[in-house]
Amino acid sequence: MTEEQIKELIVKALEMRKFSYTPYSHFNVGAALLATNGNIYTGCNIENASFTPTNCAERTAFFKAVSEGVKEFQAIAIVGGPAESDQLEYCSPCGVCRQVMSEFCNDSFVIICAKNINEYRTYSLPEILPDRFGPKDLI
Repeated sequence: MTEEQIKELIVKALEMRKFSYTPYSHFNVGAALLATNGNIYTGCNIENASFTPTNCAERTAFFKAVSEGVKEFQAIAIVGGPAESDQLEYCSPCGVCRQVMSEFCNDSFVIICAKNINEYRTYSLPEILPDRFGPKDLI
């Protein structure tokens, strides 16, 4: 991935934070998912009073892409922090989101956790979910 591609994903993820629905946690997360076809799918977190139906930004982006027939991905940028703050810390994907990534992504998939366009960390899928369970385990 180029620096330009990484920054583009971070900017889109930052924009998506504005659409988060977080009346309970007040922790807004945005994500931007780059498909191998070059399309970018975005998502924000959406909470629910009963908590279990809550959906993370990362999964929202994946589910939007998959619902449009896209199932191959290169990278995702994730940003998050308190709703009223522009000062963000690194926001790592939860375990459920990591498992969804495992379903659709290979070892070269890049996870970008960012504070802003200049401060970010990148990880591979095996780094954030070693010894993962995936489709190959069911064969």
